[in-house]
Order: sequence, then structure tokens, then C-alpha cells
Amino acid sequence: MCGIVGMIGQVNTKEILLKGLEKLEYRGYDSAGLAFVNDGVQVHKEVGRIAALREVVPAEADGLVGIGHTRWATHGVPSVPNAHPHQSASSRFTLVHNGVIENDEQLKAELNVDLLSDTDTEVIVQMIEKNFAETNDVVEAFRQTLRVLHGSYALALIDAENPDVLYVAKNKSPLLVGLGDGTFNVVASDAMAMLQVTDQFVELHDGEMIILTRDSVTIQDLDGNVKEREAYTAEIDASDIEKGTYAHYMLKEMDEQPAVIRNIVQKYQNESGEITLDQSVRDLVLGRDRVYIIGCGTSYHAGLIGKQLIEQIAGIPTEVHISSEFGYNMPLLTEKPLFLFLSQSGETADSRAVLVEAKKLGHPALTITNVAGSTLSREANATLLLHAGPEIAVASTKAYTAQIAVLAVLAFDLAQAKGVDVNFDLMKELGKISSAMESVMSQKERFQEIASEYLSESRNAFFIGRGQDAYVGMEGALKLKEISYIQAEGYAGGELKHGPIALIEDNTPVIALVTQPHVHLNNRGNVKEVVARGANACVIAAEGLELPTDAFVIPAVEPLLSPLLSVLPLQLISYYAALGRDCDVDKPRNLAKSVTVE
Repeated sequence: MCGIVGMIGQVNTKEILLKGLEKLEYRGYDSAGLAFVNDGVQVHKEVGRIAALREVVPAEADGLVGIGHTRWATHGVPSVPNAHPHQSASSRFTLVHNGVIENDEQLKAELNVDLLSDTDTEVIVQMIEKNFAETNDVVEAFRQTLRVLHGSYALALIDAENPDVLYVAKNKSPLLVGLGDGTFNVVASDAMAMLQVTDQFVELHDGEMIILTRDSVTIQDLDGNVKEREAYTAEIDASDIEKGTYAHYMLKEMDEQPAVIRNIVQKYQNESGEITLDQSVRDLVLGRDRVYIIGCGTSYHAGLIGKQLIEQIAGIPTEVHISSEFGYNMPLLTEKPLFLFLSQSGETADSRAVLVEAKKLGHPALTITNVAGSTLSREANATLLLHAGPEIAVASTKAYTAQIAVLAVLAFDLAQAKGVDVNFDLMKELGKISSAMESVMSQKERFQEIASEYLSESRNAFFIGRGQDAYVGMEGALKLKEISYIQAEGYAGGELKHGPIALIEDNTPVIALVTQPHVHLNNRGNVKEVVARGANACVIAAEGLELPTDAFVIPAVEPLLSPLLSVLPLQLISYYAALGRDCDVDKPRNLAKSVTVE
């Protein structure tokens, strides 16, 4: 959600910044812009994709310092005036901003200028100019402005009168400084944007500001105290973030899921094939009386599966909560809770808000994320990595299956530590599942046929299941609505007759999952109920529970782990349904990959 790039000291700034913005397209955006200092400040903005911005940036435009931005609308509609960068009234100061300023209306009342946009960002840059008029000191004006901002921000500021400096600040929104070879430095909201020029990055903490030149990085707190911090190497293979021969990132990432499961097995077992988690992770969970899993969207759905795994394998009571609700409506907690955060990016603002509250209460936190060094990872007591590789498509696929697999590893490790006997070998089962995944993924043509048969003319669809299948159905419905814009809902099969069945009409698509042996007949009964009312039912069953009329049969695996496999048909059906409607699969409308605002 929104992206920032910046550079100082390099002669081909324009192209580097444009390529950086292209690497951030996965985050979701509706407009983009660039600004350079070169005989004054040149600002170029456009609504739509980076390709549209390229068309409006003159060939000769460039400079030794520049900033760029992709915007996802929060204040004001997508438009050129609302796109970043924004400038102060005199055009001396130019700013890009990720995040949301909560007190922008109060600050606006202190300004005596006509604002050209509807954004909270323009208020910031105008406030900087106001403070500069009083102090005649850019650093102090920047610092004074930061002190009065309430909310989240990642900022990059250029001063037309001092093009040898780039001013940067962060609070609750991700931002990194990338180190060049002594002749340049960069800034980015995601390391992937600047891997083209460096793999050395310095992380910034909340409430810090940075004075960046071509050959120096000075980190200060808001009292002016200088902070020292070592750089780290971004362990990302640039080739991992390319589509290669794939038409879409989503298709590539779905195909990567078998390899992701194998990678998790490799990372979390020793040479003897035993599960090995860091003792600090184990100690963090053992002795707690309840686990509270916190997540949003797909991560929340993975958490619902994780609850079953932790309770049924490790015997620890577990609850699952939506981050955005939990932060403002915290339930009555047990005496010794553990907070477990699920987030692909590790930057989810709603989840971080819960983490902040949990830390205030003195409760420990564990993060499961795909991004080492992310905010949730840094601020939690411990982290388990997904080892899934970069996920670029907005609709999450491999991160979902990776989260479930790592949650299973955690549950098994805790069970072993407690002396609980589990009736299957997790690592062997995960190996079996990775092979079964390849079998399912090799039958893409069948899922294209299913999407065409059941969803080509539909305006809505329902997903039903029992037990684990109900939770997978919720994720399937989310995938379908995310990328195809078909209104879709996932329900526990038994809930149909308590209201939703009123929506079943002739040819209404109902996709049913049947993988849980102890409730498969119950869900078969629910399928009969909707068929009796005219539904076009598509049943996806596990081997051993199938009927000749089922649309697809997945290989039989341990039922507790079946979501790792049963979700694949739903991902593929959603993908082909979206293609059939000419939708932008990787960049669905109104959505963002990394949701960094509450």
C-alpha cells in the first residue's frame, strides 16, 4: 500500500527511480509521481500505472537527487492533484508520504495557504515550510513538524535550495535506507525496489529522522541525538521477483507452493529428520495458558486452520481474532496469554496496533512472517519465518500455505516438548503433500474448465464445507472476490439453512469441499440441500471420500493438513475465473499487497 523510492548522488536517477517504482507495483496503487532537483524542482505525476507516468516524464528529465511515489488513495480520490509528490506553496520543499496523518484537519487550521489537494500529505509539506520561515533551519523545521504529526508516516523530503541532502523520517510505516558505493545512497519502503543498485540496507525505527547525502547517513531521534546502526544484507534473490515465463505473478507463486513446503521442511528439521525450533520460541509458548492468533484477510484464514493444529496437536487453547477488531475491542484475556501474529509482509498496520497494545500489557508475542527484519518481526519477542520467497501478487497464495505449514511445525514442536503423542509424522506428511501439490498443479486445464463451467456467467458464488473445509472455503471465497470481482461467501455447511440458503437460485454456483472423514456425509447432505433449490454444485473431494459425480478429486493426506492441498483448486479456479473476465489478476482494483494504514 503506497511505495516510496528516493536517490541522491547518481546521474541516472530517473530510470533507477522508475524501475524502483515498478518493483513496488505489487503493493497496490492508483497514481504515481516523481520529483527531481535540476535547475529547480521538476515534478511529474499521473493517475494509473507506472507506464502512464513514464509517458509524461520528459526524456531529458533527471537530477542528482530525486524521490518517487506510488499512491493508494486514503485522503481524496485518485487524481493528479492528489498524487505525490506534493510541494509547499513556494515550491521550495517537495515531499512524498506513506501512511495516514490523523490530525491533518487540526494542522490545516494553523496554515495560511490554499491547499491544492485533498491529501493529508500536502499539510505536512506546508507545515515544514511554515516552520522553516520561523527557524530558517531545514532540519529543525522538519523535526518540529514531525513532533506534531499524529499517525503513521514514512517521509522523503527534498529542498530545492539544498540539493545535496535528502531528508527522511519514519513512524509506523516501513522505510529503509540503502547504502551505495560511497557516491550515492537510496531510500525505499521495500528493499526489493532498490536491489537493482544495492543489497546493503539500514533499518529505521519509529520516531527517527535521517539526513542523507551521497556519502553519509545520519540517524537522529526527534531530540537530535545521533543513533548508530549497522547495515544488513537483504537476502533476496532478484530473480525471485521476476515473472520469468509466467503470464502472472499469481500463477508463478501458486506453482511455487510445492517447493515452498519442501523448503520449510528443510529449514525446520535437523539431519536426523527431527523438528528443530529455537528454544527461545518454544519457551515463549510453553507455560502460556492461551494463544491468541491475530491476522487479517488471508492470514486470518490461515489462523483459523492454525487454531485447529495448535489445539488438536499441542493441546493448547487457541483463539483467532481479526486484527482491526481486536485492537479496539480487546476481549477479556487469560492470565498468561501469548500473542501470535500472522502477516506475509510483517508490516500490517492493524496487526502492529495490536502488538503495541500487547507489549503495553507486558504480554509476549511471536510473529510468523515472510519478511525478516519487518516491523512485526523486529518488535515481537521471536519470529518464525515462512521461507516462501517474495510474494508479489496482491492475492496471497503461497504465503497462505506456508503459514499453515509453519503453524503445523510449531504445533508439532510444542507437542513433542510436552510429551504429547501425535499419530503421524509431520515432516513425512509434508513431503507427501508437496508431491500431491505438484499433481494438483499439473491439472490446470481441468480448473480452467471448472471456472468456465461454473463461474463464467455468475454474479455470485458460495463455498461450503465442514471443519477445516469451512475455513478453506472462506479463503476460496476471498480469492474469488479479490481477483474476479464475483461476490462470493464461504460458510460452514450447516449454517446454510440458517439464512444463506435463501440466496440460492437456479444455477447459483456452490463449491463444496469434502476432505474431512468425520463430517463428509454432513457436507454431502448440505450439497443435496442446495441442489434441490437449483444450485450448480461443484464438489472437490479427497480420495477415498469421492463420488463419481465430483468435479475433482485431490490425493488423500492427513485430514488435519488437508487445507494445504484443498486450497489449491480454489486458488486455480479463482485465477481462471478472473482471466475469463479480463481482470488484472496481479493488481486487483482497490486492493494493496502490504496494508500499512489502519
